[in-house]
Amino acid sequence: MIASSFPSILKAEMSRKGNGKLGIALVGLGSYSAGQLAPSLQETEHCYLAGIVTGTSAKEQVWATKYNIPSANIYNYKNFDSIANNKDIDIVYVVLPNSMHAEFVIRAAQAGKHVICEKPMANSVEDCQKMINACNKAGKKLSVGYRLYFDPFHKKMMELGQHHEYGTLSQLSSGFAFYMRDLNAWRINKELAGGGPLVDLGIYSIEGSIYTAGELPIKVTAKNTTKNKDFFKQVEGSLEWEMVFPSGFTSKCITSYEDNANYLKAKAEKDSFELTSAFSYRGIHGKTPEGAMNFTAVNQQALQMDAFAQCVKQDKPSIVPGELGMRDVFIIRKIYEAMETGRAVDLKGMPQYNFKV
Repeated sequence: MIASSFPSILKAEMSRKGNGKLGIALVGLGSYSAGQLAPSLQETEHCYLAGIVTGTSAKEQVWATKYNIPSANIYNYKNFDSIANNKDIDIVYVVLPNSMHAEFVIRAAQAGKHVICEKPMANSVEDCQKMINACNKAGKKLSVGYRLYFDPFHKKMMELGQHHEYGTLSQLSSGFAFYMRDLNAWRINKELAGGGPLVDLGIYSIEGSIYTAGELPIKVTAKNTTKNKDFFKQVEGSLEWEMVFPSGFTSKCITSYEDNANYLKAKAEKDSFELTSAFSYRGIHGKTPEGAMNFTAVNQQALQMDAFAQCVKQDKPSIVPGELGMRDVFIIRKIYEAMETGRAVDLKGMPQYNFKV
């Protein structure tokens, strides 16, 4: 059956390459790859799903059949480096537990591939720098999987806040939280995840606050608000923090695996604007003084991957580069420091990447 289908598979792959699409290999076939990235790659205009890398052999044939992936484009974690010889694959997308990001980004760069790394970029600033260095040395581009930079609702928040459409900002607030029910989830294993909901969900509030403000924070305070400490033994279950910005306003943020929250709000001199269901894949709602934001729903992941493929084809920098990912990891580590010490922590030495619209 596989042999008889090979000509049609090969024809499809050649057709995609003929259309100028770049091949992406997904490294790690967990729920995000299976539920979001792979389906989104069926809608992209500039890239396509060319290969997979998995540590679970049972997934190989399932994915090969579902997405017409030839056996030559299927790898495991041990033979991954041989991807260097595969001309079908131009971009590697690392979608593994956080502690594995650095290793596979570096290996992908050394194999001569451009790289997208899922957020958070790594568990330490030092690893982020090693990833950036490896890609620079190899002459390959590095992007972090920040899908919301390509979503129209979030682009509107950037415009309203950065351009002071309702006057200068006076207060930001943001929260992202959901109930974690899985006792075996890698996300509550500190060694694998590097932290709890802050690194998984709170990073969106860090990002949203900064790109709405158009400024980088200068100081943070934080408080561990975990309720069920018997369950969350290695990482925080809930956390509150506040970021101070140079213009004098603050952003008050919450994140949790013990509650529900999903918002990004801004108060300015003249009025307020906000997003609810702010960080969801779809179903975001926005409100300004003039009424509801009205945008056609988009596939965030498809737009994100297409944007990076265009960067590769046109040899231009990504708007969500490794320096941005490193900046956020720096802030996360400082928030944890503030949480653990109970003191305000300044952000001197923070990478200065700041996206402006």
